[in-house]
Amino acid sequence: MKIFDCTTYYNEDLILEVRFNILNKYVDKFLITEAKYSHSGEKKKLNFNINKFSEFKKKITYVAIENEPKNIIYQKKNNTFFENVSDMRTNGVRRINYQRDRLMDGLSEANDDDYILYSDNDEIPNLENFNFKTNSSKILIFKQKQFYYKFNLFFDRISWFGTKGCKKKNLLSLSWLRDIKPKKYPNYRLDTIFSNIRYMNVKIIEDGGWHFSQLKTPKDIQIKNLNSEGHEEYKRQQYSQQAGKNLDYITDLVKRKKIDYNHKAKAEEYKYSKEFSLKTVSMNYMPAFLQKNSNKYFEWFDFDK
Repeated sequence: MKIFDCTTYYNEDLILEVRFNILNKYVDKFLITEAKYSHSGEKKKLNFNINKFSEFKKKITYVAIENEPKNIIYQKKNNTFFENVSDMRTNGVRRINYQRDRLMDGLSEANDDDYILYSDNDEIPNLENFNFKTNSSKILIFKQKQFYYKFNLFFDRISWFGTKGCKKKNLLSLSWLRDIKPKKYPNYRLDTIFSNIRYMNVKIIEDGGWHFSQLKTPKDIQIKNLNSEGHEEYKRQQYSQQAGKNLDYITDLVKRKKIDYNHKAKAEEYKYSKEFSLKTVSMNYMPAFLQKNSNKYFEWFDFDK
């Protein structure tokens, strides 16, 4: 039985380096996809350089994606193709799902009973105490702590269910795995029989890892948000008179240890509506690799108590 860690990549070398080091002793293969376009459809160069991660080179399978999925919605006017604002969210989801699903290209050597884990690259599972050999659940979901801007700036308002996994024989697609509801449904929920996102045979793994969100400079945070899956809502907030989300605004949020994204807002509600405080926590919250290498990553910790 082998463990395959699957993720997508844009240009996040820092978090990828940390991810490889944390997971290396548990994982047999690292699979990475990168596209020549962002989730907003903006063209980009391929940024991944395997030589930056020479220690893990033999374990890494990299898949480059040249073209967008064929189901992107474009409008045409005067022989020019463009996206309506109303289609931006749908197109963003289709682009990221396509990038996730292309990870299947790297799973040809995986056997039916090998475990396939998927996370965005800033969602790192804690595999230290989990025994895959004795697991009997069909779906694994890792309950993770959420951090912003720095490794130890903790957002305690929610738990994050980022990493999900299953055996290859149960894998429908990587986007299917990502979309599974983070809940173990009771036996009387017969609707689970006909659902591809709700399951009874689920194991929620407590202390399941770390979501290191927005571990970037303010400028890179702005670039990411303008090109992310939810870029259309971010752009609406950015250009609003209420709070123009320019670089100074983001820099101020980071300095004050605040986020302005409401994770608990419903999908149909506006999520950039309030500010929430982050909490500086001790190294005990961190994976062992970061505890041992805090000096190396000193600038990415908040030590202001």
